[in-house]
Amino acid sequence: MSSEPIGTLAAEAGSNDPYTALRAIAKLRTELDRAEAVAVRRARNANSSWQLIALALGVSRQAVHKKYGRK
Repeated sequence: MSSEPIGTLAAEAGSNDPYTALRAIAKLRTELDRAEAVAVRRARNANSSWQLIALALGVSRQAVHKKYGRK
């Protein structure tokens, strides 16, 4: 897990140094994926439908269920 906050990583993603920017983007992507998974789990625990979650994420119900549904 990254020890840097998402805001710090976002700022570093705008760095003029391309390697600093790329490293920050990779870390940011990982942190955002983790945050999304937690938010989806919380929404499901609060009895939100897959359709409502999909609407919030801007994807189809099938896509969100495939990514986060129980296997």
